[in-house]
Amino acid sequence: MIGTGQRTSAPWAALANGTAAHAVELDDVTTESSLHPGVAVIPAAVALAQDLGASPVRLLEAVVGGYEVTMRVGNALNPASAYARGFHPTGVAGVFGAAMAACHLLELDVDQRAMALGIAGTMASGSLEYLSDGAWTKRLNAGWAAHAGITAAYLARAGFVGPRSVFEGRLGVLHAYTDAALPDRLLADLGDPLQVMRVSIKPYACCRYNHGLIDCMLSLRSQIAISDVARIRLGVLSGGALLVADPIDQKRAPVGVVDAQFSAPYAAAAALVFGTGDISAYTPSRLADPAVRRLMSLTDCYRDASLDAEYPKRWPAAASIEVRDGRTLSARVEFATGEPENPVPREALVAKFVSLAERPDAEALAARILALDASSDVAVLEEVLTPEPIAVS
Repeated sequence: MIGTGQRTSAPWAALANGTAAHAVELDDVTTESSLHPGVAVIPAAVALAQDLGASPVRLLEAVVGGYEVTMRVGNALNPASAYARGFHPTGVAGVFGAAMAACHLLELDVDQRAMALGIAGTMASGSLEYLSDGAWTKRLNAGWAAHAGITAAYLARAGFVGPRSVFEGRLGVLHAYTDAALPDRLLADLGDPLQVMRVSIKPYACCRYNHGLIDCMLSLRSQIAISDVARIRLGVLSGGALLVADPIDQKRAPVGVVDAQFSAPYAAAAALVFGTGDISAYTPSRLADPAVRRLMSLTDCYRDASLDAEYPKRWPAAASIEVRDGRTLSARVEFATGEPENPVPREALVAKFVSLAERPDAEALAARILALDASSDVAVLEEVLTPEPIAVS
C-alpha cells in the first residue's frame, strides 16, 4: 500500500492505491472518453505484478492493454450521456480495463478474458452524487474499479461464468449506463494509434474541464490588477457543465476542497490570484482567501456552440475578463496544457512527481520508473512504493 509500509493482497492494495491516486485530481485523463484510466488500471496491474513476480515488460503490456479497453469502453459510453445519467465513466469503464490488465498478468485465454469482462460488467459502478456535497466517493470509484478488475479476472480463472454480451446486449453496459451509446467506438481504428497515446497529463489539481480555463486566466493575468476585475465570463463545454458550472450559485461558493476542484469559478479565480492551478491552490486556506471569494462572486459561465463543435474529441475553452476601466480581455485555448497536442515536457512531468513525492531521493526514483522497461524485476518498484527513502550515492 503506497507510502504506508503496509502490505495486503493484490485486490485490497489496488483498492487503497487507486483511491489514493485519484484523491488529488492530478492523475492522467482522456478527452473522448472523459475519464481517468491510470487510477483504475495501474494500481491493479502493479499490485498483481508484485504478487505474481511478473516481469516489468509484462506489467507494461498489461497497462497498455488495460488503457485500451478502458478508453474504448469510455468512448462507446458517450461521456456526456453517462454524466447525465449520473454515472462516473472512470468507475464504469475502468473496471473493464483493470480486468483486462489482470487477465494479461494471469495469462488467461480468450474465453477466460471474455468471462472476466462479463463479470466486470456486474461490478461496474460510480455515482456522480459526490458533486452535491464534496463527498470522497469519486476517489473510491477509481479504487473500486481496480479492486473489482482483479477480482473479476480471478473469478474467470476459477471458471465463474459472466455474460459474453456484457457491452452490446439488450441489458448490457451500453444500454444501462448511457442513453446515447456509440457502440462503433468500441473497435473503431483499433491500434491506430493505441489509446494510451491519446492520454493527457494533468498539470492542475482539479477537474480536467477547468484546465483550459486556467490556461486562459494565466495568459491574461499579467495584463490586469486583481482589484480591477469587474466581471469574469467562462466559456465551458456543455459536456462538462454538470461537473464544473452547474448550479452556478453552488459553484461560486465551494465549501471544501473537493467542491473547489469541481468549480470553474474557483479554478479561474485561484489562477488569477495565485498564478497557478497546481495542488498548492487547492487548500482550505486558499479557498477562504477574500480575493478569491470576491472574484468567484463576479464569475458567470456560458455555453458556446463553437466550443462544443468537436466535443468530446476536442476540449477547447474560452474566457474573458471585464476590467473597471472598460477594457475586456479575452483568451481562447484549443488544447489545454498536457493534452497530446500540447504535451507536458518530460522535465515538467518529473518535476511534478518530485513535488508530490516529497522525498530527497525523488529524482532518482523518477529515473528508475522511466527506465522500468529495462529492469529485470518489478521489485524495483518497491523503492517507489515504500515510505522510506533509498540511499542515493
